[in-house]
Amino acid sequence: MKAVILAAGEGTRLRPLTLETPKPLLKVAGRPLLERLVRALPPEVDELIIIVGYLGEKIREYCGDEFLGRHVTYVTQTERKGTYPALELCREYLSNEPFMLFFADDILDARTIAECAREPLAVVAAHVPDPRPFGVLDVDEDGYIKGIVEKPEHPPSNLVLTNCYKLSPEIFDYPPAQHPRTGEFYLSDSLAQLAEHKKIKVVTARFWFPIANQEDLKTADELFG
Repeated sequence: MKAVILAAGEGTRLRPLTLETPKPLLKVAGRPLLERLVRALPPEVDELIIIVGYLGEKIREYCGDEFLGRHVTYVTQTERKGTYPALELCREYLSNEPFMLFFADDILDARTIAECAREPLAVVAAHVPDPRPFGVLDVDEDGYIKGIVEKPEHPPSNLVLTNCYKLSPEIFDYPPAQHPRTGEFYLSDSLAQLAEHKKIKVVTARFWFPIANQEDLKTADELFG
């Protein structure tokens, strides 16, 4: 199974650390975030598609053509218009089989990733104090997605999407609308459309730590140090 890893962002909130180092290569307790993610992947993930952009040559240099025993394909993202266009760049490399999708800059535990990988279609979610910067989930009584609202001013819950998904190429049948406030095209919109036709399981993260700024990086370093 292939894993798509979004690693093209500039990490502006982590400057000056990201002026010369791409955010996925910033270290927590001596190990880059991207490496932490790949080490947590289950064995059924045997191929990586890494989307690079900002300082992408440094990620290529670090990972090479094979990284931790997995073949690597690189896709270059030149424009940043949201998570869906980034994934769509990989469409030609994804057959009709399910795949996983990750953001490279958060820390998620291996057991949760493995649980997500076992589902036909799934997302990993977590409860947060302030869900407004995230994709916020509405879940039915059986644990499947009922709806998703991206970056809402008035969130319907505090359960949000994290950095791990199990998807199929059917996701490309549901292109998102442009977000009225940010102007971007979010994968969460496509997921909400897909959830109207397919069951998408919501897996609750055992441990999820998003890295947004230098304070987060420092806290993570203390947690894992």
